[in-house]
Amino acid sequence: MKLWQKDKASLKEVETFTVGNDREMDRYLAPFDVLGSMAHIRMLESIGLLTADELTKLTVELRNIYHEITSGSFKLDDDVEDIHSQIELMLTKRLGDIGKKIHSGRSRNDQVLVDLRLFFRHEIRRVTEAMQPLFTLLLELSEKHQGHLLPGYTHFQLAMPSSFGLWFGAYAESLADDLNILSSAYRMVNRNPLGSGAGFGSSFPLNRTMTTELLGFEALNYNVVYAQMTRGKVEKTVAFALAGIAATLSKLAMDACLFMNQNFAFISFPDELTTGSSIMPHKKNPDVLELIRARCNQIASIPNSVAMMTTNLPSGYHRDMQLLKEMLFPAFENLIDCLRMMTLMLSNIKVRENILDDDQYRYLFSVEEVNKRVLAGVPFRDAYREVGREIEAGTYNPPRMVSHTHEGSIGNLCNDRIQVYFEETLRDFDFHRVDECIANLLGVS
Repeated sequence: MKLWQKDKASLKEVETFTVGNDREMDRYLAPFDVLGSMAHIRMLESIGLLTADELTKLTVELRNIYHEITSGSFKLDDDVEDIHSQIELMLTKRLGDIGKKIHSGRSRNDQVLVDLRLFFRHEIRRVTEAMQPLFTLLLELSEKHQGHLLPGYTHFQLAMPSSFGLWFGAYAESLADDLNILSSAYRMVNRNPLGSGAGFGSSFPLNRTMTTELLGFEALNYNVVYAQMTRGKVEKTVAFALAGIAATLSKLAMDACLFMNQNFAFISFPDELTTGSSIMPHKKNPDVLELIRARCNQIASIPNSVAMMTTNLPSGYHRDMQLLKEMLFPAFENLIDCLRMMTLMLSNIKVRENILDDDQYRYLFSVEEVNKRVLAGVPFRDAYREVGREIEAGTYNPPRMVSHTHEGSIGNLCNDRIQVYFEETLRDFDFHRVDECIANLLGVS
């Protein structure tokens, strides 16, 4: 059954094609559709479109439905088009005509929009919670291995001495930047589109500020046409933020795959975290890292897919938008899994010490020798040529020592500054206030 259906039903082929996978995607939105409806009916009662008694009855049943959803007993009936229809039909079945009143002053367009905002807000929180232990672990590993040197590469050729302190710390700071981008996406998500209707407002005297406060949004999408225009724009922005985190994880996974290769042998992992070969008994394959890399590369492709889906669409709602759910919804769980698995892997990483004692790395210290001579008064270009000639002549054999003390270098990692940056960004999220608002809607003290 469809709430918009009149006398004639669509052809079965049309219905099957247009619904697609949307019913499956609606399961992600179910609890958030209830929360949006709970805020909406409070607003309807405040402007006289529901009585106090009707509000009480609807609130009780919506809370019951919410608990059915969260307990796993909720079911989307086969003949019902979407989650919005299912909930309204359940209310009508249980409460009679009262249930038919909850759609006053809204369209499925703004109903879907508010569901998406609440869902994205919830999932962004889960991502930030999964980022925190990995970030903390990276800083801990950075401090622990500050003095453990490894080769640094440019053009994938030996360049200068680096350290595991730098390597781990670099990815911690990358996550801090990623969190900053995610915070910007969160601020866009955390604005209320409810009350925009089909994109042109309503003749009812809706109190949009009230629903904004009830749902814990930071502010409104004020212009009702723009509220609908955010469909696609919000998804692309969120996808871009997820892609940034994914890119960090993918690069880290690639580094780790290289570093555990026997030709490098810089790091290793316990057998329990690797896999073997069906014919080669010596193999220890980094399957977890490879799948993190592959999954994160998939996530990195989503912003472009969203952009291609929405480019050149005019203002207003279009059914094209429906397919954005399929692109983006599973990405959250995939990214969270990757964050958790990377945390597991790095919690068990073993770093090899004294790597640069190997003679193949002696040229890594050439810049140190050039700088030493510059400090002794030799012009840089002359020192550069002197060391270059010694390397060509085979007489180059400087001490293998580094003394880097400036901010962000081997001897001065600035991890405390990176941690402050991450924590300050984390405080920009207002999860506590959101929790209070949702608890109020659900009647949870």
